[in-house]
Amino acid sequence: MQWYHYFSGFWAGMFLANFVPHFIKGIAGDAFPTPFANPPGKGLSSPIVNVLWALLNLVVGYLLFRSGKVSADNNLSLIALFAGVACISIMLAKRFAGKEKI
Repeated sequence: MQWYHYFSGFWAGMFLANFVPHFIKGIAGDAFPTPFANPPGKGLSSPIVNVLWALLNLVVGYLLFRSGKVSADNNLSLIALFAGVACISIMLAKRFAGKEKI
């Protein structure tokens, strides 16, 4: 595999992990921050916007997953995927820790 396959796998993990909170909040009918809120990433977006944002993240994550050739047969590709999941998860946990104060 080439270096860009691992790069794609890393970004696939980022997008696929970002899908989860937006989808869950959206289908639960809760407002949640998105890049489309005012101010971006801090204000709250409607549940519909969150579901649409989640589905876009899912599609992009899936396409990157496929182009990254992530496979159980290649441990390094799985590590790259997990690194992307861990990176965005930690970053967003810190970012949204005080969202109730908005």
